[in-house]
Amino acid sequence: MTKNSKSSLVATLILGLLFFIFGFVTWLNGTLITYLKIACELDTFQSMLVAFAFYISYFVMALPSSWILKKTSFKKGMMLGLFVMAVGALLFIPAAQSRMYPLFLTGLFIIGTGLSILQTASNPYITIVGPIESAAKRISIMGICNKVAGVLAPLILGAVILSDADTFVANLQQVDVTQKTAMLDELASRVIVPYIFMAISLAVLALLVRFSPLPEIDAEEESEQEHIANELKTNVLQFPNLVLGVITLFLYVGVEVIAGDTIGTYGLSQGIALSEAKNFTAFTLTAMVIGYIIGILSIPKLISQSKALAFSAITGVIFSILVVFTSGYISVLFIALLGLSNALMWPAIWPLAITGLGKFTKTGSAMLIMAIAGGALLPLLYGKLAGIETIGAKSAYWIMVPCYLFILFYSVKGFSYKNWKK
Repeated sequence: MTKNSKSSLVATLILGLLFFIFGFVTWLNGTLITYLKIACELDTFQSMLVAFAFYISYFVMALPSSWILKKTSFKKGMMLGLFVMAVGALLFIPAAQSRMYPLFLTGLFIIGTGLSILQTASNPYITIVGPIESAAKRISIMGICNKVAGVLAPLILGAVILSDADTFVANLQQVDVTQKTAMLDELASRVIVPYIFMAISLAVLALLVRFSPLPEIDAEEESEQEHIANELKTNVLQFPNLVLGVITLFLYVGVEVIAGDTIGTYGLSQGIALSEAKNFTAFTLTAMVIGYIIGILSIPKLISQSKALAFSAITGVIFSILVVFTSGYISVLFIALLGLSNALMWPAIWPLAITGLGKFTKTGSAMLIMAIAGGALLPLLYGKLAGIETIGAKSAYWIMVPCYLFILFYSVKGFSYKNWKK
């Protein structure tokens, strides 16, 4: 597959903008967890349903998204995804006015549905728009756009809805039921203007993408060698590198979301003020940006995608253990450093899993998008464990260690399996 440099540049710029949107919307969740825990009077497990509602939509909607993209072009699919996200953002208005937590969760599910369509289209696009050997470098560039937005998102939303967080929580303990209800209603209403602005921005971007010069590509084009190797394969489950890659991506997204979305509430459990803890997600995302820059400079020039993944997994194990055996700001620091470990995982796992799929590329991409459900289930498990008195918020981080160990296995051996051994 050959593409002229102008088309590649246009594609990269447009996709960079889309990945910025992905990151901004996705990493608002860490701030929303802290915010909704106060506004809707939730415990830790209930607040983790924010991540569950958002990420489970990827599992539910990935295959329908693949079907949509087969019926439409990439551009029309991306436009539809952005409009769906705008609808989800608008649902925050009645949710805030009624202070109904299930309505907030429904809005998050709809936003996740739109993102599912966008990600199903954009990730294979950026993977195959150039040489597969440098796919991790291109995805790393997209990752910087994504995570820079992720750094900004909690800072901006936190400044708008939690600017007086510590004073607000303190005052909440000193008022009667009627005053408390009024204060919580006022707090809930603070998200209305930001999400109206988000809905308008998403709708405008949808129109810009639809009428942009973004080139169409054949995501299922096969090389002669791939065609020969795949002609006897009848379904996507016959590709071990994909199946194991789906499991690996599930675990990776789970630990990434735990590191990004729980760091604020964990900081509170360590006695750190809410005015500081509300911004901790930005620290994890900053570490990820640094990791992506390292990836751009080193992959594949200095290190292969699989070796970068192995190194990331090893540091993930080390930092996870250090979280448990330290306390206070130092412990929080190691959670933030997990962002550095997680940065190169998506860029490395995706091309390793999708290589050689040929005509099964779109279905394989949908399965990888479904694996994002790890961000729904593993943080929920963390929240459940953290709520058990004998375990607590710190020891609950042990669940990340086996996840990183499986990722290490995939980086060393699992990705190389092209056929299931008899």
